[in-house]
Amino acid sequence: MHIEKNIVIERPENRPILLDVFYKPSEEKLPLVLFCHGYKGFKDWGAWDLMAKEFANHGYLFVKFNFSHNGGTIKEPIDFPDLEAFGENNYSKELADLKDVLDYCEEAFKEQTDFSQIGLIGHSRGGGIATLYTNEDTRITHLISWAGVSDFSIRFPVGDKFTEWKKTNVYYVVNGRTQQKMPHYFQFWEDYASNPDRFNIKKAAQAIKIPHLIIHGTNDSSVPYWEAENLHEWNKNSKIYELKGANHVFGAKHPWKTKEIPNDLLKITHKTIQFLRA
Repeated sequence: MHIEKNIVIERPENRPILLDVFYKPSEEKLPLVLFCHGYKGFKDWGAWDLMAKEFANHGYLFVKFNFSHNGGTIKEPIDFPDLEAFGENNYSKELADLKDVLDYCEEAFKEQTDFSQIGLIGHSRGGGIATLYTNEDTRITHLISWAGVSDFSIRFPVGDKFTEWKKTNVYYVVNGRTQQKMPHYFQFWEDYASNPDRFNIKKAAQAIKIPHLIIHGTNDSSVPYWEAENLHEWNKNSKIYELKGANHVFGAKHPWKTKEIPNDLLKITHKTIQFLRA
């Protein structure tokens, strides 16, 4: 298997992006699968490498990457050494990052890849970004949401907390694992408020015409199962896969110290491959 980690996409006007690629060399060109991590996520989190190898073993060129403002750096891609960048993140930047990643893949992996088949997977907040992006880029042929959010507007502070945020320009979320106080600058809200239609996941889901798979665990305490039901309701042609008892990260955690992929993550990987092949 060919694995390249931490490929740097240099962008003169923007922060660079780190990318990993996994595939088994083949005489035939391989379909592409792109994976978007979620909020407080990163490409090397938990069992994502094992999941990537599983896709590669089934004949896909699999790419995962760090959003440019996820809080990681080129030298330290794991966890969040750059909280200033994290605070400057917003949905516009993540959509632009995703376009740059796909553009890069079209050039860097053109010898190995069949670009008539591009599957886009988003986990959690990445699921919302993937849904929005699919509505903007006709190159995507299959959309897969793993524990994806259905509404960005409900994730901002409200009432006195919002007033305080506007006044001080920052609110903090404590990362339960690293204990870091992770900042969100008020520009995050301003970016959303200036593009409400573009960032409307319901509107995007209703417009999607390509095959769309929604996977969600019933024991998800971070993004409740009704968000999957929303997505399915808005896109009547979508398929929904309810995984009984599964949590938000499908049985994984960080760090993941064994060489075995968690059972729930393996199930949804195979369900996704089945969907892509159909």
